[in-house]
Amino acid sequence: MLFSTQDLKYSHPGQPQFSFSDISLDKGDSLLVLGKSGSGKTTLLNLLGGLLKPQSGTVILGTADLTKMDGAKLDLFRGKNIGIVFQKPHLLAPLSVKENLVAAQYFAKEKGQNVQSLLDELGIGAKANSSVKTLSEGEAQRVSIARALVNKPQLILADEPTSSLDDENTEKVINLLKNQAEKIGAALIIVTHDQRVKDHISNFIEVKAT
Repeated sequence: MLFSTQDLKYSHPGQPQFSFSDISLDKGDSLLVLGKSGSGKTTLLNLLGGLLKPQSGTVILGTADLTKMDGAKLDLFRGKNIGIVFQKPHLLAPLSVKENLVAAQYFAKEKGQNVQSLLDELGIGAKANSSVKTLSEGEAQRVSIARALVNKPQLILADEPTSSLDDENTEKVINLLKNQAEKIGAALIIVTHDQRVKDHISNFIEVKAT
């Protein structure tokens, strides 16, 4: 088993506690996490990516338990092994498209994929030397996906990747994420309120506020 969670629980100060379903995924598996706004979807994504520590439970990727790691050790592990596609791209504005990906490899101390080849595969190779400030919303999202993939992570987490897309582009982005996960042997988890994604990923769990 590549990735698993067990008995994850978390509560924000003054809020009811979230209890999340256990997850178990192998290489190339995809999972959809569905839920309305405020249901705890983003909290779960942050727990899975090691950005939050649960009050109880485990998050196992490979042989490592993320809940037992912290500081620089956790940051380095995340950079090497977890690719996160945030709802907003969070690209480094002073850098070009290509430089954003090279920076991700540098901070993770990881050679990863060939940057130009990856950008070509995602249909934005011609933008490699462009400033990220000049990108359309769709192009910026693809750069964000490329940055998440560049270190060949074991786990890909995507937060609402289709929320602002029409049906055609929703299908393109989901297929892109699934195909890339299968290609590099990663598990893929998409967190969304977008029920359309169920048409493309049949394996799903729902989170609900208690």
